[in-house]
Amino acid sequence: MLAAVFIGQGFDALRSPKLAADAARPTLEGLQKLPDPVGSGVPGDAETFAKVNAAVQIGGGLLLATGRMPRLASAALAATVIPANLGAHMFWNENDQKLKAQKRREFLTDISLLGGLIIASADTAGKPSLGWRGRRAARKVAEAVTATLPSSNSALVDSELADRAVHGLQAGAERGRELALVAGERTAPLLEAARKRGAELADVALERGAELADAARGRGAELADAARELAKDQGADLVDTTRSRAKKFARR
Repeated sequence: MLAAVFIGQGFDALRSPKLAADAARPTLEGLQKLPDPVGSGVPGDAETFAKVNAAVQIGGGLLLATGRMPRLASAALAATVIPANLGAHMFWNENDQKLKAQKRREFLTDISLLGGLIIASADTAGKPSLGWRGRRAARKVAEAVTATLPSSNSALVDSELADRAVHGLQAGAERGRELALVAGERTAPLLEAARKRGAELADVALERGAELADAARGRGAELADAARELAKDQGADLVDTTRSRAKKFARR
């Protein structure tokens, strides 16, 4: 029923494009005064524009009437209301009171049609909208985070925290990409410096290795002699102590 008026109006405009062009001309002139690129993109031929607008009304009206792509069809029809209808019902420019009252009623009728089309374009036919799905997903994330926090902090987790988490993840991803680029730029010089430093350290190790080996051999002989002397001095005492304690342990 909402589409019926647009289908009829579209056929009338195709049969009498001059009247439809006269109705659309004030709107076109107003749009052409807008700054570029909007103003320059508005067609100058009012009749051609009226025919295109009529075709949209017929096509969108048939889609809406048959229930095919109703949201898209409603949005397209809403875009045709202003140039095709409101331009012909500018009651504020009418001096005749009778005509002014008639145009005012027609203007308000078109406003009502526009409101109905806006409602139809937002109607999801009982299916969840994208906004509702997004809020539901954010709420689930908040509940999952709340379950892992202590009970005293549960009140802090809400939709605002979920939004901040999303923004934080996005900022972290951007920062990660920046750090990856910086790391890629600095890695090559660091590797080259590490190669040079590694070669120097290897040469030093080779030179000091022989010295350390000689020192270890000399020091090892000294330590071996000291260990033998200590064993000779204290060995007998340790044997006597072990025998005496062994007899006590045996009796116990």
